[in-house]
Amino acid sequence: NAVDRLARVQWTVVQDGGTGTRAEIPLYANTNWAQGYDVVVHNECFADTTSPDYIRRITTAHHAGVPAVVIHCAMHTYRATDIDDWREFLGVTSRRHDHMSRYVVTKAVSNHPILREMPTDWVTPMDELYVIDKVWPGTTTLATSTSELDKKAYPVVWIHQYGKARVFGTTFGHSDDTFRDPVFLDYVSRGLLWAAGRLGE
Repeated sequence: NAVDRLARVQWTVVQDGGTGTRAEIPLYANTNWAQGYDVVVHNECFADTTSPDYIRRITTAHHAGVPAVVIHCAMHTYRATDIDDWREFLGVTSRRHDHMSRYVVTKAVSNHPILREMPTDWVTPMDELYVIDKVWPGTTTLATSTSELDKKAYPVVWIHQYGKARVFGTTFGHSDDTFRDPVFLDYVSRGLLWAAGRLGE
């Protein structure tokens, strides 16, 4: 586990939620689902799940103070719903992505501890660039990549204050190669510790 290099972490992995884009995870049926967790990592991919009650059981726990890490497909989860609660929780709104490529990552905040080990000229493994339509208040972009199609720079790493909770996010993470990349693993690990309040500013 990449995080083990920086801290001792005990994981609970939840994969019970069915398949398909309309799935719902039974864990979230309990309004106290997040009790006992220091930080929750979201990388689910349920684009067409739309139930406001279901979504708000998740976001309410985070707004009350449960920290979170949101990776890649979490940004397109619940994108078909009419409510903005999930998007506000993420700190960004995205509904589509560019093609797979190797993207140059540019630091927007050069001295943030989450990016401490990221080279200034890091290029990702083959991955998708998510098009960010909106950056929500309380969000600070830490790094960007530029679309090869529209030539615009989009956030790819950020931090967000959602109610009482810290949220760390990255849109990269589509490929196995990305999850094997030491630079990616390092900044996600540091982002997790930052969200949990275990990494200094």
